[in-house]
Amino acid sequence: MPFPRPTLTTLRTEAMQDITASDLPNADGFLRRSALRVLAWVQAGLAYLHYGYLDWISQQAVPFTATAEYLEAWAALAPTPVLRQAPLPASGFGTWAGIVSTPLPSGTLCTSGDLTQYTITATVAVGVGGTVTVPLQAVVAGSAGNADAGTPLTLSGVVAGITSLGSANGPLTGGTDLETDTAMRTRMLESYAAPPHGGNQADYVTWALAVSGVTRAWCNPSGMGPGSVVVYFMMDVAEAVHGGFPQGTNGVASAETRAATATGDQLAVANAIYPLRPVTALVYASAPVAQPQNFTISGLIGISTTQQAQVSAALVSLLVSVDSPLGSASIQQSDCEAAINAVGGLPSFSIVSPTSWPLTSSLGHLFTLGTVSYV
Repeated sequence: MPFPRPTLTTLRTEAMQDITASDLPNADGFLRRSALRVLAWVQAGLAYLHYGYLDWISQQAVPFTATAEYLEAWAALAPTPVLRQAPLPASGFGTWAGIVSTPLPSGTLCTSGDLTQYTITATVAVGVGGTVTVPLQAVVAGSAGNADAGTPLTLSGVVAGITSLGSANGPLTGGTDLETDTAMRTRMLESYAAPPHGGNQADYVTWALAVSGVTRAWCNPSGMGPGSVVVYFMMDVAEAVHGGFPQGTNGVASAETRAATATGDQLAVANAIYPLRPVTALVYASAPVAQPQNFTISGLIGISTTQQAQVSAALVSLLVSVDSPLGSASIQQSDCEAAINAVGGLPSFSIVSPTSWPLTSSLGHLFTLGTVSYV
């Protein structure tokens, strides 16, 4: 049975009661200005700290509750060692005006309005249109580097022939924070529950999830023919601006010579899996294709815009948690109704469409929420 940790108030009361019940003449630990009362409170405070330390030790002693570096130590001992995913820097492109043929040097820093710094990663000259578009990467990794298209960017130093003020040419994306304890613990427990088996389906999922930014993964054996393995994956945080879908082209690792090499996010996953896979396996890293699913709901036409947003969020959460690009997921009408009902405060309703149940996305596709209509 669990041990009930006493509160500080309980410990103080017990200490004062012990002093009062002692053999000391006229001892009363409850007297407001008594030195004995002060000693009782001091002892209770020390005991409370000891209980807290023991509580902390008990958390770090098992992988289910360990935190920080102790969680990392338990994760490193998993059958397939699990390492904390490193943060990734945001990247994209910025545009500045300037005199034709003037180069904007690689390594030049620019700053957004919230003082986030980006580095220009390639030297590009101003074109005939009087503007130059250069690749950027955030100096500090993390989600704070993500920015919307059009975000003002100011060069940190003077570049002759280039205006100081430019802007993001498209969104700056891909920045992710250091993996949280909760996310890392989930992957670690999955490794303990499914030890490696020399390259079975679970192994490929584990290897893909170890890549920074990857949040979901699936394995399709023989997806491109005998001897091949297709690994589908999503990056729900790093590529949130793209709905979580990886950005790049599907393909194999750069060291693989039997098929077309992947690019972008797919290449990062393919390269990570390549040295881990069985040596004869031809592994493709692939992004699922979005398959929008529309809904028509009767009975909710009068709900507020806030409630409509909550209904949409509930359906998105359901699709994310259940759907799979392997074509094996099955979403029942009752699942959708339960998700909508969980919003609370809604009148009775019915789902008019879709009419064909269960919902199953095509192989290689993932459902996304299309239009939700109220009638």
